[in-house]
Amino acid sequence: MTDIAVVGFAQAPHVRETTGTTNGVEMLVPCFRELYSKLGITKSDIGFWCSGSSDYLAGRAFSFISAVDAIGAVPPINESHVEMDAAWALYEAWVKLITGEVDTALVYGFGKSSAGTLRQVLGLQLDPYLVAPLGLDSVSLAGLQARFGLDAGKWTAEDMAQVAVRARAAAKDNPNAQISGDFDVEELLARPYVADPLRGHDCAPVTDGAAAIVLAAGDRARELCENPAWITGIEHRIDSPNLGGRDLTTAPSASAAARAVTGGDTAFDVAELHAPFTHQELILREALGLSDATAVNPTGGPLTGNPMFSGGLERIGCAAQAIMAGRAGRALAHATSGPVLQQNLVAVLEGRN
Repeated sequence: MTDIAVVGFAQAPHVRETTGTTNGVEMLVPCFRELYSKLGITKSDIGFWCSGSSDYLAGRAFSFISAVDAIGAVPPINESHVEMDAAWALYEAWVKLITGEVDTALVYGFGKSSAGTLRQVLGLQLDPYLVAPLGLDSVSLAGLQARFGLDAGKWTAEDMAQVAVRARAAAKDNPNAQISGDFDVEELLARPYVADPLRGHDCAPVTDGAAAIVLAAGDRARELCENPAWITGIEHRIDSPNLGGRDLTTAPSASAAARAVTGGDTAFDVAELHAPFTHQELILREALGLSDATAVNPTGGPLTGNPMFSGGLERIGCAAQAIMAGRAGRALAHATSGPVLQQNLVAVLEGRN
């Protein structure tokens, strides 16, 4: 199998609201420019482009085609798109590189959450006949999941708050974080609920954002990057969309994807988990078999900024960045899509001497 690596990563700042269009162009252009500059390449050096976004979030049809304006019309490009988080666009690009048709790919994702009411927009992904008509939103569903875990004794409100405390403290060194700082558990637990049993700190902040990653194969990766983050395994699985047909306090698809790519070896220096709610990080730690020796979300993770449809791609980028910078030798990256951890993608990245 062809060796494929992440050789470059760039992201837009996490902010509550951005000006401009909903097609992400204003956020994407600086990301592309940064990658070109870092890697010493131009648009013509990219063999394949793949993006992730959502027309529902943008409120317009074919918003991803409008986003191509950030790339430029000339010369023509080889392009594709997925209507979900760009982590799955990275998977498609990875497959494209394996075919040998190209040796480089640029993957990007974007989302302007401030364009609408995110909780309601994400409710559109539910079963359109039996669940969506109930008017459930994404935060209320996550609250239901958290309540199941609390009642089953799998975690406590203090456990959830501790996740938020650690994430915000870690984000102090992350210039892209929307929320950071020193907090204590008692302070957070004194705050009101937003969807019982969830408080504000339990939920990822609504964030506008974009991210981009450059993949390269074999010798081309070594030419572009001194220490590439090699993808030694990547897999994605899905659980039932029937919310009553699965145990919401577990993530079987995440466990299955992890087993497929780790072979049971869960020793990682760093793990970047796409957990938009505090209790979901607790679920994923167990599902992925992570020990306390692994630094989880050292950048702060989604709880300090979670741009829609690029948040999962950012987890891969942050894990790769830790390897490329020499801070980690082996890293795990995770992305999720759908309600309450329904779909999960897991990637293993490693550095090589």
